[in-house]
Amino acid sequence: MTFLQIFVLFVAGVVGGTLNSVAGGGSFITFPILLFTGVPPINANATSTVALWPGSVASTSAYRKELAKQDRTRVLVLGSTSLIGGILGAILLLRTSQTTFVRLVPYLLLVATLLFAFSAPITNRLRRRNIETKKTGTSWSGLVGIAFLQLIIAVYGGYFGGGIGILMLATLGLMGMENIHEMNALKTLLTSFINGVAVITFIIAGAVLWAQAIVMVVGGIIGGYGGAYFARQIEPRWVRAFVILIGVGMTLYFFLRG
Repeated sequence: MTFLQIFVLFVAGVVGGTLNSVAGGGSFITFPILLFTGVPPINANATSTVALWPGSVASTSAYRKELAKQDRTRVLVLGSTSLIGGILGAILLLRTSQTTFVRLVPYLLLVATLLFAFSAPITNRLRRRNIETKKTGTSWSGLVGIAFLQLIIAVYGGYFGGGIGILMLATLGLMGMENIHEMNALKTLLTSFINGVAVITFIIAGAVLWAQAIVMVVGGIIGGYGGAYFARQIEPRWVRAFVILIGVGMTLYFFLRG
């Protein structure tokens, strides 16, 4: 890597880590930047996942109190399906040719951008629904159905992952969870599971470019813990607008490029 590439990757890690700690969408920065610096698409996706995973784990630790309130059966079932789906998605990615993945990139970015763009109204709808409904539990049949949906989400998460957070919030809302903070806690934990097994799979397969990953991990840690302080001084809607703008720009670029 050249010094310029190291600098660009480091800055991308800082920005990606900051965005993930404030509004999400860090992969909109890290994944395209890796592509722009000459990393093959599948390796870029694997390296981006590795770079952002430590921040996801750190976020999970911040939800200790909310996680302690979770139903253990629910966590066990959804956690298991997340691990299985994450591995399947990662294996599917590794078995996809670079050429095919290049063709899929703009569509994957489009899906992720749309999910992120509409996450706020979906979350607000879930909040209103949770206030109006007072479900206290989930039947086994209902849990099996939600587990199946979580498996599909996890496969997508292991394969690409953009927008899985809002998909999980939606399914948890369908399951009758009422507290948005507890929903976010479980979502963050499941995301860590999905990305964690994907990371292990990518490492075993040798798909991670470690020089780039380490530079981005350092940047991501700085962004997650330092940059987030400054980002929080900005109106959240402007941060979200910035992420959406980046997502739209990257989507258009890769569609036109293809």
